[in-house]
Amino acid sequence: MDNSFQHYLLAKQSVDDRALNRYVYQCLVESLPQTTLHIVEVGAGIGSMLVRLLRWRLLSRADYVLVDDNQENLEYAASWLPRWAAENGMQSQSSAPDQLRVFDSSRELLVRFEHADALEYSRRNPGQSDLLIAHAFLDLLPMPSGLQQLFTLLKPGALAWLTVNFDGLTSLEPVLDAALDEKIERLYHQTMDARVTGGDSRAGRHLFAHIRSLSARLLAAGASDWVVYPVDGQYPLDEAYFLHFILRFFEESLSNHAEMDMVRLQGWLAARRAQIERAELVYIAHQTDFLVKLNRV
Repeated sequence: MDNSFQHYLLAKQSVDDRALNRYVYQCLVESLPQTTLHIVEVGAGIGSMLVRLLRWRLLSRADYVLVDDNQENLEYAASWLPRWAAENGMQSQSSAPDQLRVFDSSRELLVRFEHADALEYSRRNPGQSDLLIAHAFLDLLPMPSGLQQLFTLLKPGALAWLTVNFDGLTSLEPVLDAALDEKIERLYHQTMDARVTGGDSRAGRHLFAHIRSLSARLLAAGASDWVVYPVDGQYPLDEAYFLHFILRFFEESLSNHAEMDMVRLQGWLAARRAQIERAELVYIAHQTDFLVKLNRV
Protein backbone atom coordinates (compact mmCIF):
# COMPACT_ATOMS: atom_id res chain seq x y z
CA MET A 1 0.00 0.00 0.00
CA ASP A 2 1.43 3.36 -1.04
CA ASN A 3 -0.11 5.38 1.85
CA SER A 4 -0.96 8.30 -0.44
CA PHE A 5 -3.53 10.70 0.99
CA GLN A 6 -4.42 11.83 -2.53
CA HIS A 7 -5.02 8.19 -3.52
CA TYR A 8 -7.28 7.88 -0.47
CA LEU A 9 -9.30 10.91 -1.60
CA LEU A 10 -9.70 9.34 -5.05
CA ALA A 11 -10.77 6.02 -3.54
CA LYS A 12 -13.28 7.81 -1.30
CA GLN A 13 -15.28 9.22 -4.22
CA SER A 14 -17.59 6.23 -4.64
CA VAL A 15 -18.10 5.97 -0.86
CA ASP A 16 -19.12 9.62 -0.72
CA ASP A 17 -21.33 9.27 -3.80
CA ARG A 18 -23.45 6.73 -1.94
CA ALA A 19 -23.31 8.58 1.37
CA LEU A 20 -24.41 12.07 0.38
CA ASN A 21 -28.00 12.59 1.45
CA ARG A 22 -30.19 12.84 -1.65
CA TYR A 23 -32.96 14.83 0.06
CA VAL A 24 -30.48 17.48 1.20
CA TYR A 25 -28.84 17.49 -2.24
CA GLN A 26 -32.21 17.93 -4.00
CA CYS A 27 -32.95 20.87 -1.73
CA LEU A 28 -29.63 22.35 -2.83
CA VAL A 29 -30.54 21.84 -6.49
CA GLU A 30 -33.87 23.59 -5.99
CA SER A 31 -32.41 26.45 -3.92
CA LEU A 32 -29.48 27.54 -6.10
CA PRO A 33 -30.06 30.72 -8.12
CA GLN A 34 -29.96 30.33 -11.90
CA THR A 35 -27.04 32.70 -12.35
CA THR A 36 -23.27 32.49 -12.53
CA LEU A 37 -22.37 31.27 -9.06
CA HIS A 38 -19.40 32.15 -6.89
CA ILE A 39 -18.62 28.97 -4.94
CA VAL A 40 -15.95 28.43 -2.31
CA GLU A 41 -15.13 24.97 -1.02
CA VAL A 42 -13.04 24.77 2.14
CA GLY A 43 -10.93 21.69 2.82
CA ALA A 44 -11.40 20.94 -0.87
CA GLY A 45 -8.69 18.30 -1.19
CA ILE A 46 -8.06 17.21 -4.78
CA GLY A 47 -11.29 18.61 -6.21
CA SER A 48 -13.45 15.50 -5.84
CA MET A 49 -16.58 17.49 -5.00
CA LEU A 50 -16.13 19.73 -8.02
CA VAL A 51 -15.84 16.65 -10.23
CA ARG A 52 -18.91 15.17 -8.57
CA LEU A 53 -20.98 18.27 -9.23
CA LEU A 54 -19.88 18.20 -12.85
CA ARG A 55 -20.76 14.51 -13.11
CA TRP A 56 -24.15 15.21 -11.53
CA ARG A 57 -24.57 18.21 -13.86
CA LEU A 58 -25.41 20.64 -11.08
CA LEU A 59 -23.18 23.44 -12.34
CA SER A 60 -23.35 25.29 -15.65
CA ARG A 61 -21.72 28.67 -14.94
CA ALA A 62 -19.56 29.15 -11.87
CA ASP A 63 -16.42 30.60 -10.36
CA TYR A 64 -15.22 27.83 -8.05
CA VAL A 65 -12.47 28.34 -5.45
CA LEU A 66 -10.77 25.26 -4.00
CA VAL A 67 -9.29 26.19 -0.61
CA ASP A 68 -6.95 23.72 1.07
CA ASP A 69 -3.97 24.07 3.40
CA ASN A 70 -2.23 21.05 1.83
CA GLN A 71 -0.23 22.13 -1.22
CA GLU A 72 0.11 18.54 -2.45
CA ASN A 73 -3.68 18.23 -2.63
CA LEU A 74 -3.96 21.34 -4.78
CA GLU A 75 -1.09 20.31 -7.03
CA TYR A 76 -2.78 16.96 -7.56
CA ALA A 77 -6.07 18.73 -8.31
CA ALA A 78 -4.39 20.99 -10.86
CA SER A 79 -3.10 17.98 -12.80
CA TRP A 80 -6.03 15.62 -12.24
CA LEU A 81 -8.90 17.94 -13.19
CA PRO A 82 -7.67 18.52 -16.80
CA ARG A 83 -7.24 14.74 -17.22
CA TRP A 84 -10.71 14.10 -15.87
CA ALA A 85 -12.17 16.77 -18.16
CA ALA A 86 -10.49 15.28 -21.24
CA GLU A 87 -11.75 11.80 -20.36
CA ASN A 88 -15.31 13.08 -19.88
CA GLY A 89 -15.95 15.19 -22.94
CA MET A 90 -14.89 18.54 -21.51
CA GLN A 91 -12.01 20.87 -22.29
CA SER A 92 -9.68 22.76 -20.00
CA GLN A 93 -7.35 25.72 -20.28
CA SER A 94 -4.86 26.98 -17.72
CA SER A 95 -4.43 30.75 -17.75
CA ALA A 96 -2.23 30.87 -14.65
CA PRO A 97 -0.60 28.36 -12.27
CA ASP A 98 -3.50 28.72 -9.85
CA GLN A 99 -6.37 28.92 -12.36
CA LEU A 100 -8.11 26.50 -14.67
CA ARG A 101 -11.03 26.96 -17.07
CA VAL A 102 -13.15 23.81 -17.51
CA PHE A 103 -15.85 23.95 -20.18
CA ASP A 104 -17.95 22.30 -22.87
CA SER A 105 -20.81 23.47 -25.09
CA SER A 106 -23.17 24.05 -22.15
CA ARG A 107 -20.95 24.55 -19.09
CA GLU A 108 -18.11 26.84 -18.10
CA LEU A 109 -16.31 26.94 -14.78
CA LEU A 110 -13.38 29.10 -13.75
CA VAL A 111 -11.53 27.12 -11.08
CA ARG A 112 -9.03 28.74 -8.72
CA PHE A 113 -6.67 26.87 -6.41
CA GLU A 114 -6.10 28.66 -3.10
CA HIS A 115 -3.41 27.34 -0.75
CA ALA A 116 -4.61 28.67 2.59
CA ASP A 117 -6.06 27.87 5.97
CA ALA A 118 -9.85 27.97 5.57
CA LEU A 119 -10.48 30.31 8.50
CA GLU A 120 -7.71 32.68 7.44
CA TYR A 121 -9.02 32.67 3.86
CA SER A 122 -12.48 33.60 5.14
CA ARG A 123 -11.03 36.58 7.02
CA ARG A 124 -9.52 37.87 3.78
CA ASN A 125 -12.55 37.25 1.55
CA PRO A 126 -15.75 38.21 3.37
CA GLY A 127 -19.17 38.37 1.76
CA GLN A 128 -18.24 37.20 -1.75
CA SER A 129 -19.79 33.74 -2.18
CA ASP A 130 -23.19 32.39 -3.19
CA LEU A 131 -22.42 28.89 -1.93
CA LEU A 132 -20.07 27.54 0.73
CA ILE A 133 -19.20 23.83 0.55
CA ALA A 134 -17.57 22.10 3.51
CA HIS A 135 -17.28 18.37 2.89
CA ALA A 136 -16.01 16.04 5.65
CA PHE A 137 -14.36 19.09 7.19
CA LEU A 138 -16.36 20.80 9.94
CA ASP A 139 -15.66 18.07 12.50
CA LEU A 140 -12.02 19.21 12.35
CA LEU A 141 -12.75 22.79 13.43
CA PRO A 142 -13.49 24.55 16.72
CA MET A 143 -17.23 25.06 16.99
CA PRO A 144 -19.28 27.16 16.77
CA SER A 145 -16.59 29.82 16.22
CA GLY A 146 -15.20 28.03 13.14
CA LEU A 147 -18.60 27.84 11.47
CA GLN A 148 -19.35 31.45 12.33
CA GLN A 149 -16.09 32.49 10.67
CA LEU A 150 -16.78 30.41 7.55
CA PHE A 151 -20.23 31.96 7.23
CA THR A 152 -18.56 35.35 6.76
CA LEU A 153 -17.56 34.11 3.29
CA LEU A 154 -21.20 34.26 2.22
CA LYS A 155 -23.36 37.00 0.80
CA PRO A 156 -26.60 37.69 2.69
CA GLY A 157 -29.13 35.01 1.72
CA ALA A 158 -26.44 32.68 0.36
CA LEU A 159 -26.28 28.91 0.95
CA ALA A 160 -23.97 26.57 2.85
CA TRP A 161 -23.89 22.86 1.98
CA LEU A 162 -22.21 21.15 4.92
CA THR A 163 -21.73 17.47 4.18
CA VAL A 164 -20.44 14.27 5.83
CA ASN A 165 -20.11 15.63 9.36
CA PHE A 166 -19.04 12.75 11.61
CA ASP A 167 -21.50 11.95 14.38
CA GLY A 168 -19.96 9.62 16.90
CA LEU A 169 -20.55 6.13 15.55
CA THR A 170 -17.99 3.81 13.98
CA SER A 171 -18.81 0.17 13.33
CA LEU A 172 -16.46 -2.53 12.08
CA GLU A 173 -17.96 -5.96 11.43
CA PRO A 174 -17.56 -8.82 12.02
CA VAL A 175 -16.65 -8.42 15.70
CA LEU A 176 -13.14 -9.55 16.66
CA ASP A 177 -13.22 -9.01 20.43
CA ALA A 178 -16.26 -7.04 21.63
CA ALA A 179 -14.49 -5.38 24.55
CA LEU A 180 -11.38 -4.51 22.54
CA ASP A 181 -13.41 -3.30 19.56
CA GLU A 182 -15.42 -1.00 21.85
CA LYS A 183 -12.30 0.37 23.53
CA ILE A 184 -10.49 1.08 20.27
CA GLU A 185 -13.53 2.81 18.78
CA ARG A 186 -14.09 4.86 21.97
CA LEU A 187 -10.47 5.99 22.23
CA TYR A 188 -10.40 6.77 18.51
CA HIS A 189 -13.38 9.08 18.93
CA GLN A 190 -11.78 10.70 21.97
CA THR A 191 -8.72 11.62 19.91
CA MET A 192 -11.02 13.61 17.61
CA ASP A 193 -12.25 15.63 20.59
CA ALA A 194 -8.69 16.23 21.84
CA ARG A 195 -7.24 17.85 18.71
CA VAL A 196 -5.44 21.08 19.60
CA THR A 197 -6.92 22.74 16.49
CA GLY A 198 -10.44 21.84 17.55
CA GLY A 199 -12.72 19.00 16.56
CA ASP A 200 -15.82 17.12 17.62
CA SER A 201 -16.60 13.42 17.30
CA ARG A 202 -20.32 14.30 17.54
CA ALA A 203 -20.24 17.25 15.17
CA GLY A 204 -23.26 16.00 13.21
CA ARG A 205 -25.75 16.27 16.06
CA HIS A 206 -24.16 19.38 17.55
CA LEU A 207 -24.41 21.31 14.28
CA PHE A 208 -28.17 21.68 14.73
CA ALA A 209 -27.58 23.88 17.78
CA HIS A 210 -24.57 25.65 16.24
CA ILE A 211 -26.57 26.62 13.14
CA ARG A 212 -29.44 27.86 15.32
CA SER A 213 -27.04 29.88 17.50
CA LEU A 214 -25.78 31.69 14.40
CA SER A 215 -29.33 32.66 13.39
CA ALA A 216 -29.03 30.84 10.08
CA ARG A 217 -31.98 29.03 8.52
CA LEU A 218 -31.74 25.25 8.33
CA LEU A 219 -33.30 24.20 5.01
CA ALA A 220 -32.59 20.45 5.17
CA ALA A 221 -30.67 17.81 7.09
CA GLY A 222 -30.20 14.07 6.75
CA ALA A 223 -27.90 11.13 7.33
CA SER A 224 -24.87 10.64 5.08
CA ASP A 225 -23.36 7.44 6.44
CA TRP A 226 -20.34 5.78 4.94
CA VAL A 227 -21.28 2.15 4.39
CA VAL A 228 -18.56 0.03 2.78
CA TYR A 229 -19.13 -3.67 2.17
CA PRO A 230 -18.05 -6.38 -0.27
CA VAL A 231 -20.24 -7.36 -3.22
CA ASP A 232 -19.82 -10.83 -4.72
CA GLY A 233 -16.56 -11.37 -2.88
CA GLN A 234 -14.89 -8.05 -3.60
CA TYR A 235 -15.11 -4.37 -2.76
CA PRO A 236 -16.38 -1.97 -5.43
CA LEU A 237 -13.84 0.06 -7.36
CA ASP A 238 -10.95 1.15 -5.09
CA GLU A 239 -12.80 0.87 -1.79
CA ALA A 240 -10.41 -1.72 -0.33
CA TYR A 241 -7.77 1.04 -0.45
CA PHE A 242 -10.19 3.37 1.33
CA LEU A 243 -10.66 0.79 4.11
CA HIS A 244 -6.93 0.26 4.53
CA PHE A 245 -6.52 4.02 4.90
CA ILE A 246 -9.24 4.17 7.55
CA LEU A 247 -7.24 1.62 9.54
CA ARG A 248 -4.19 3.80 9.07
CA PHE A 249 -6.12 6.65 10.73
CA PHE A 250 -6.80 4.33 13.67
CA GLU A 251 -3.13 3.39 13.88
CA GLU A 252 -1.86 6.97 13.71
CA SER A 253 -4.39 8.18 16.27
CA LEU A 254 -3.88 5.43 18.83
CA SER A 255 -0.18 4.62 18.58
CA ASN A 256 1.46 5.61 21.88
CA HIS A 257 -1.95 6.34 23.44
CA ALA A 258 -1.64 6.04 27.22
CA GLU A 259 -4.70 3.80 27.52
CA MET A 260 -3.87 1.52 24.60
CA ASP A 261 -1.76 -1.62 24.70
CA MET A 262 0.33 -1.41 21.53
CA VAL A 263 0.68 -5.17 21.11
CA ARG A 264 -3.10 -5.60 21.25
CA LEU A 265 -3.61 -2.67 18.88
CA GLN A 266 -1.19 -4.10 16.31
CA GLY A 267 -2.85 -7.50 16.56
CA TRP A 268 -6.27 -5.89 16.06
CA LEU A 269 -5.04 -3.92 13.03
CA ALA A 270 -3.48 -7.02 11.49
CA ALA A 271 -6.72 -8.96 11.92
CA ARG A 272 -8.80 -6.14 10.42
CA ARG A 273 -6.41 -5.83 7.47
CA ALA A 274 -6.71 -9.55 6.87
CA GLN A 275 -10.50 -9.14 6.83
CA ILE A 276 -10.13 -6.55 4.07
CA GLU A 277 -7.89 -8.86 2.04
CA ARG A 278 -10.52 -11.61 2.37
CA ALA A 279 -13.27 -9.10 1.50
CA GLU A 280 -15.03 -9.68 4.82
CA LEU A 281 -14.87 -6.33 6.58
CA VAL A 282 -17.95 -4.09 6.73
CA TYR A 283 -17.34 -0.48 7.78
CA ILE A 284 -19.99 2.03 8.81
CA ALA A 285 -19.48 5.62 9.98
CA HIS A 286 -22.51 7.72 10.91
CA GLN A 287 -22.54 11.26 9.50
CA THR A 288 -24.97 14.08 8.76
CA ASP A 289 -25.50 16.55 5.89
CA PHE A 290 -26.97 20.06 6.20
CA LEU A 291 -28.19 22.75 3.84
CA VAL A 292 -28.27 26.18 5.44
CA LYS A 293 -29.35 29.60 4.24
CA LEU A 294 -27.68 32.66 5.68
CA ASN A 295 -30.26 35.16 6.91
CA ARG A 296 -30.41 38.38 4.97
CA VAL A 297 -29.04 41.47 6.67
